[in-house]
Amino acid sequence: MIDTGGYRKGDKKVRYDIVIIGGAIVGSSIAYYLREEGFSGSIALIERDPQFAHAATTLSCASIRQQFSIPQNIRLSQFTMKLFRRLKEEFGADADIGFREGGFLILAGKNGLPILNANHEAQVAEGADIVLEDAEQLTQRFAWLSTEGISAGAYGRSGEGWFDAHAMLTLFRKALRGKNVDFMTASVIGIERQGHRVTSVRLDNGETIEAGTVLNAAGPNAGKVAALAGLALPVEPRKRNVFVFEAREKYADMPLLVDPSGIYVRPEGPVYLTGGAEPEEGDGPADPQDFEVDWPLFEEVIWPVLATRIPAFEAIKPTRAWAGHYDYNTLDQNAVIGPHPQVKNFLFANGFSGHGLQQAPAVGKALAELLVHGGYRTVDCSAFGYIRVAEGRAFRELNVI
Repeated sequence: MIDTGGYRKGDKKVRYDIVIIGGAIVGSSIAYYLREEGFSGSIALIERDPQFAHAATTLSCASIRQQFSIPQNIRLSQFTMKLFRRLKEEFGADADIGFREGGFLILAGKNGLPILNANHEAQVAEGADIVLEDAEQLTQRFAWLSTEGISAGAYGRSGEGWFDAHAMLTLFRKALRGKNVDFMTASVIGIERQGHRVTSVRLDNGETIEAGTVLNAAGPNAGKVAALAGLALPVEPRKRNVFVFEAREKYADMPLLVDPSGIYVRPEGPVYLTGGAEPEEGDGPADPQDFEVDWPLFEEVIWPVLATRIPAFEAIKPTRAWAGHYDYNTLDQNAVIGPHPQVKNFLFANGFSGHGLQQAPAVGKALAELLVHGGYRTVDCSAFGYIRVAEGRAFRELNVI
């Protein structure tokens, strides 16, 4: 369970220099790096679910990869990977998120090979340790893998893997203690504007908070939060299921495997986690309060793929499962980062479409630099700016899992 020490209700302070809506990993990262960059003003971090029982962060499959199609996404994850390697230096000797550097293996058939090749070129150009192997080489490396219908696969030899999302969030939350960040348990029900400036945020506990700057880090609810400010944001909740199953076979060398169908599987201690492609007819805007597991999805869609790709998984059944939501950007499946071009004191950190957890530290750092220093320094997030949303111009990420 996430440690929620520091949250309080009914705070009567009426103005904050920065108000962050959403206190999970993205919002917490922004607050953390604001202090690290020397911001001394007042910060409020508002979260309606202080136990994070239904947060996209904690319901994530918790992985990190450099196998993206555009350099900007690769760089964001590389920042986080560097943070993982110096975790104890950053957060203390006891810092541990259970990171396992097991790699990703993304498979492609004949039709997907051109995209896999192009993605690999982009990844290698950014220094990612990704090797492209044909079906025969993959069989030699992973004897348990069936390469039926597979032309090639991209394998991350280092810099990719999975970790404990709860532990990562707790690290950032604890690091904020003593840094003069006010944690509030509330839902935002209104955002007031005067012309091209946001002026205040109204909470469901009756409080109204004046704000110098507002950051939207509301995850799957980001579109609704933006609408409260009269701003359009093409981000909606998309429901995703994760299933846990046991198997007699334990593959110590197994990476996070992504089938051409979009279905993935990875080890998690003595069990395996799987999820991925949803039925096309069922993938659309979801109720963000709907956490009911789609059990038939495993038997009807996921299991046949796993049984074909890994024959030893032919006789498996899920032992438990959970459902969560992506903050899905319907425009291009990429994050929207930075200020609104007209309402400049309203900033976005939204629409990650499934890779927000791994990119949150980099985005927190980038937005902190923008607010404190007036520009991006470590990772340039300009390409993710809102202007493309206003223009309807997609900046598409092709490797969405």
